[in-house]
Amino acid sequence: MPEMTMLGWFHTVLGAVAVLSGFYTLYLYRLISMKERSGRLYVNVTLLVAGSALGIYNQGGFGIAHMLAVLTLIALTAGVIMEKFEPFGSFSKYFQALGYSGTLLFHMIPAITDFLRRLPVGDPFVDSIEDPLLINFQLTFLLIFVAGIIAQTFWLKKHENIKNDSRI
Repeated sequence: MPEMTMLGWFHTVLGAVAVLSGFYTLYLYRLISMKERSGRLYVNVTLLVAGSALGIYNQGGFGIAHMLAVLTLIALTAGVIMEKFEPFGSFSKYFQALGYSGTLLFHMIPAITDFLRRLPVGDPFVDSIEDPLLINFQLTFLLIFVAGIIAQTFWLKKHENIKNDSRI
């Protein structure tokens, strides 16, 4: 594994801030939203992290991590559009949840990959992206993401029903 550059350190530190603020926001509010300070922090730092990932080329050319960065930017943009403009009316909040929560998944995949391929220094846990340990972590993150989206959907639906009941 190549040495980390200054851009790599910047990206890694901000990535940790993004992930922590994203999970903190989900824990507190069940939904990432720019209406909350921690949600704005998550979205803005995620934008910086995804942008900085596009400048890291220490393992060759455009790769999987770059594709995840592009997907992150697309999902982030979609989440912001859904939240700000609500193009699908009341369904927009579901797409907002999908977009913003998807960015957390896109953070976790390269994070665990880099972690397991770099540590412990000199004898990393995995030496290939096809290693079963790495694949199992990534599948676990995918399952957590799917379970989280399902939970958010139920929470949003319940929250919508409570708002509708209070109007009667």
